[in-house]
Order: sequence, then structure tokens, then C-alpha cells
Amino acid sequence: SSRKFLESVMDSEILSILCQQSRGKEDVQKHLNLLKERVLRVFKTLKVPTGKQSNLKNVLSFQVAQEQMLEKNETALVQLQEEINEAEKSAEHAEETMLSLQHDIQVLKSQLEEEEKKARKLFWDSETKELHLPELPKCSLQAPTLQEEILMVKNQKGLLEDMNTIQQSADMRNMLTFI
Repeated sequence: SSRKFLESVMDSEILSILCQQSRGKEDVQKHLNLLKERVLRVFKTLKVPTGKQSNLKNVLSFQVAQEQMLEKNETALVQLQEEINEAEKSAEHAEETMLSLQHDIQVLKSQLEEEEKKARKLFWDSETKELHLPELPKCSLQAPTLQEEILMVKNQKGLLEDMNTIQQSADMRNMLTFI
């Protein structure tokens, strides 16, 4: 059926060519018929796999499905590219932040080392390994203790009751808890 169909197509083409020719139709017709015979001989020797024509009908729907799949894949590819670009920007930002933080850490470490050196110079004597703290003012050593001041007060019992009330108060407990 395929050979017959091809033969009829070739005959119709030969007729259309002959209609267009005004001179030498016979020579052209002989030449075209010879070509047709050769082509048909070649077609007879060709081995074509037997297949159902329904497969040929499915080609169009398969092509449409493939085009739809291609469109979906292209949109997915665009979305993935956008996500990749966003991830790259995020990674670059994170790297810049990390470098900035590393720089800040180095600066703070150097400042800490300088402060520790200053503190060592201030408080430690390298030869005797003694801690040199600033001297207490003399007035603080001469100040009376709390016990001595309580003994000087005339109403000691009232003072003790007031101090007991203060120690038992909620404000004092909160302060002690805080401390």
C-alpha cells in the first residue's frame, strides 16, 4: 500500500510538471518516467519494518506532549537558575559577613592583648610576683566599724529592731537574690 501510494504521488507530480512545460513535453515525460521506475525499484528493495499506522497517528500527540514537557522543563530551569543566583548572593553575603567578623575578632584580640599587657604592668611586679593594688585611703582605715557605731547610739534596741525589719523586708530579699 505504501508503494502504491508513492507511485500515485510520483504520477501526480509528473503530471503537474508536464502541465507547466510548454515545449519538449515528450522528452521530459520520458526522463521523469525513467526516474520514477528507478525510484520504485529502489523502494521495492528497501526493507521497512512492519508497524501499525496507529503509531504514526500517535506521533503528533507525542510531539505535543514532548513540547509541553519541554516548556515545563524550561520554566523549572529558569526557577532553578533564579534559586542558584539567590543562593550565590546569599553565600557571597555570608562570606563577606564572615570576613568582616573575622577582622573584628582580630581587632578585638589585639585590643585585649594590649589591655592585658597594661594590666600586667599596673598590678604585677615581674621580679617578686606580688600583686600591686592601689593603696586604700587612710580615712577608710580610721573609720569606725559598724559595731562601734551601734555601741555609740543611745537607743540600741530600737536600732536593732529597725535593722531586723530592714533585713526581713521583701526589698532586701530581692536585692540579696539579685546580688
